[in-house]
Amino acid sequence: MMNRNKKAIVWISVAFLVLILYHMFSNSLVQALSKYGSRGDEVVQIQTKLKRWGYYSGNIDGIYGSQTLEAVKYFQRKNGLAVDGIAGKNTLEAMGIFSSSTSSSSSSSSSNDLNLLARLVYGEARGEPYEGQVAVASVVLNRVRNSNFPNSIAGVIYQKGAFNVVDDGQINLTPNSTAKKAAQDALNGWDPSYGSIYYFNPATATNKWIWSRPHVVTIGKHRFCK
Repeated sequence: MMNRNKKAIVWISVAFLVLILYHMFSNSLVQALSKYGSRGDEVVQIQTKLKRWGYYSGNIDGIYGSQTLEAVKYFQRKNGLAVDGIAGKNTLEAMGIFSSSTSSSSSSSSSNDLNLLARLVYGEARGEPYEGQVAVASVVLNRVRNSNFPNSIAGVIYQKGAFNVVDDGQINLTPNSTAKKAAQDALNGWDPSYGSIYYFNPATATNKWIWSRPHVVTIGKHRFCK
């Protein structure tokens, strides 16, 4: 009888411990994603990026208030994401924020950078010569290295007004294998644009300022400039 009681107590204790660990783990997962009412470093990152890109005009205070909520919704609407105001996995990745809640390693971050860059190439330069597609990807990377632009691939691509495909939603199209290969070649160091930080199509450009940029090379329909 005593042995049975001891076994029962042990099983109850184990079950209780498992229940406690489950709730701790569940709560950590919920709190790992920022939403209205959240506070902390991740919220600071969200506010900083959204303010840099023109989506947010409030203070960078690490508090996920109503202004941050509306800015996140605005970003989600513009980028084809579920508009729920919650900075979940997909929204954070689109912003270029990779934490333990969204990525377990730097390789995951690299994979997301590659995919986003490939989407930009596919939206901006599909149908262009392969060298021109690599050059478009290189312009993004050259901007990342330039102090006048955001210092991440996501930051450069989602900078307000930087690329038409972000405004018209083509950034959300699935890239083909050519665009992915072009993005990878650019990441590996090939730069057919020779350091350019701008490009445009002379046949469709309406911005007079872009014509004042020093011309470096023309590939296909795109003119690359510094």
